[in-house]
Amino acid sequence: MAKRTIVITGGAGILGQAVAGRAVAAGCQVALIDRAPIADDDSLAGHLRLGGVDLTDRESAGAAFAAIATEFGGFDVLMNIAGGFIWETLEGGKVESWERMFAINVQTAVTACQAAMPWLCESASGRIVNVGAAGAIKSDVGMGAYAASKAGVARLTESLSRELLGKVTVNAVLPSVLDTPTNRADMPDADPADWVAPEDLAAVMLFLASEEACAVTGALLPVTGRV
Repeated sequence: MAKRTIVITGGAGILGQAVAGRAVAAGCQVALIDRAPIADDDSLAGHLRLGGVDLTDRESAGAAFAAIATEFGGFDVLMNIAGGFIWETLEGGKVESWERMFAINVQTAVTACQAAMPWLCESASGRIVNVGAAGAIKSDVGMGAYAASKAGVARLTESLSRELLGKVTVNAVLPSVLDTPTNRADMPDADPADWVAPEDLAAVMLFLASEEACAVTGALLPVTGRV
C-alpha cells in the first residue's frame, strides 16, 4: 500500500477516520472529503482535508477531486464512505426520507465515481471501494429507505465493475452494525461485541484497495461480525 494515494469520502466520520488512520500507517497518502468540517489531527499532518464538499453536486465534487489530483499528482483509490442511515416505517413515513437516503447513499457514490474516474483510469492499479450494507441483501422493519438506497450501491458496484473491467477494480463491503457511539446510544440493550469495529471494516476495505486484491472486482463482501 505504500506510496498509494487514497481519497476517502465521508472523511469526517468514524469509519472514514478509521480508514484514514490505517492507510497512513500503511504508508499511503490520504485525502479526506466531507460536507462537514474535518477536524485537525496531528496524525494526518501533510495529508489533505477538504470540508464543505457537496458530493451530490457534480461541480462541487469535480473541484474537490481536481484539487486532490493537483496536490498529489493523481490518486489511485476511491473509498466511498459518505452516507447516512434512517429508521422509519413506511406507514406514517415521509417521501423525503427515501429521497434523502438516495441522495446521500447512492448519489454521493455516483458523483464521486464520475469525478474520480479519469484519474483512477490513469493509475496502474485503480481501485473503487464502496460501502453498502448487509441490510440491502436482507432488510427488516423500518429499514426500507436505507436498504433500498444501499441496494442501489450494490447494483452500482456490479455495473461499474463491468464498465471499468481491466482498468479499475470496483468492489463493495456490506457491513452489519458498526460499533459507534451513536449505535451504542440507540441500542443500549445490544452487545457491541457482536458488531463490527470500524477498524476491522477499514482493514477489509484496505485489502480490497491493495495489489493483493487485483483479481477481485464486482464483489459484494459481507462484513457482519456476529450479527
